[in-house]
Amino acid sequence: MDRRRLVPRTDAVLADPRLVEAGGRLGRPVVKEAVTRAQERARRGEIGPEEVADAAVAALPAHAASLRPVVNATGVLVHTNLGRAPLSAAAVEAMAAASGPADVEFDLVTGRRAMRGRGALEALAGAVPAAEDVHVVNNNAAALVLVATALAAGREIVISRGELVEIGDGFRIPDLLTSTGARLREVGTTNRTSARDYAEAVGPQTGFVLKVHPSNFRIEGFTGSAAVPELTGLGVPVVVDIGSGLCAREPMLPAEPDATTMIEAGADLVTASGDKLLGGPQAGLLLGRRDLVERCRRHPLARALRVGKLTLAALEATLRGPVPPVRQALHADQAGLVERAAAVAGRLAEAGVDARGVPSEAAVGGGGAPGVTLPSAAVSLPDRFAVPLRGGDPPVVGRIESGRLLLDLRTVPPERDADVVGAVLSAAGVRG
Repeated sequence: MDRRRLVPRTDAVLADPRLVEAGGRLGRPVVKEAVTRAQERARRGEIGPEEVADAAVAALPAHAASLRPVVNATGVLVHTNLGRAPLSAAAVEAMAAASGPADVEFDLVTGRRAMRGRGALEALAGAVPAAEDVHVVNNNAAALVLVATALAAGREIVISRGELVEIGDGFRIPDLLTSTGARLREVGTTNRTSARDYAEAVGPQTGFVLKVHPSNFRIEGFTGSAAVPELTGLGVPVVVDIGSGLCAREPMLPAEPDATTMIEAGADLVTASGDKLLGGPQAGLLLGRRDLVERCRRHPLARALRVGKLTLAALEATLRGPVPPVRQALHADQAGLVERAAAVAGRLAEAGVDARGVPSEAAVGGGGAPGVTLPSAAVSLPDRFAVPLRGGDPPVVGRIESGRLLLDLRTVPPERDADVVGAVLSAAGVRG
């Protein structure tokens, strides 16, 4: 008899109580796909027909979405490919609370419409008191586009040639800005631009002067640039894109610009990211002069770039709540990292795994603090562990250096050390 005839029908398998429950949690299409894969395995003879339901249950994903949470052991604090800043528990809880009906644009006292996201805006204004007004859009590129459209469409933006940067994935600042209908007036050279260069370029057609922090590269040697205070007397707004999202100066990163310092230095507008060193959700922050922020807020494009309630909730919780994970990792105690690496490596070595604690160097990443390294500690493993660790549950992502896989613990919360141990033991085929 053809074994394939014994494979149970789809509707019969879907009637299994476990799969019925999963359908309510994950959705019927997700469950049906798992059943189909299990049936195909049975037709190939990999499992018995009576095992189809069990195999389908075992193959069900933990969540309806395909995104999987991973353990970031790369040593890159703001890893773009891993979603940049991990949110704090407070931000996650705030998003969950706002996931249903919420007073995002509603005043519960008066019963009337209220300003959208007022809590997040108040929190942002409180974090940067030097700013007269603030606004939030969906990312930093969107903030720049909104500013360029509202202040310089059909006019000129004066910018240094050394700041015409590429911001990742092929997107370039000049292309972004000219897409708004603005024209670029390039001044200076790649390595040196003076205040005089800007002054000679400013004229009746100037919408604003733009300074862009080169957050993902560094030029050394015969260089020079004009500081913000040197540009404030040119008669046009000065806009500064600081990129990484610091609200105030960070002693660990003295060369990284922050919104407060730039505004106090004379910048009329500052744009920044919420999902980098600020440690919050993806968002674009716009801070500065009240009249300019209002022009941007009232521009029709602002509607297309606005953020949803989940972003507003997470941003407010990040600004008001406890220190977010990115800042915790930035300030992690080096001695504690060394101790943790030795402990993790010791537990693995006891199980027969070739593991040892080693010094390491971490990085900020995410287009922030280029060239800055942070002393760290890692667990060193044979590089053959890289693939099985990425395919484990949870996936653990490290980096390869000198033929060894390094699991850098600066980017791993201490409470996840046990998960790292378990993942390595599983990849090694050792039962913990």
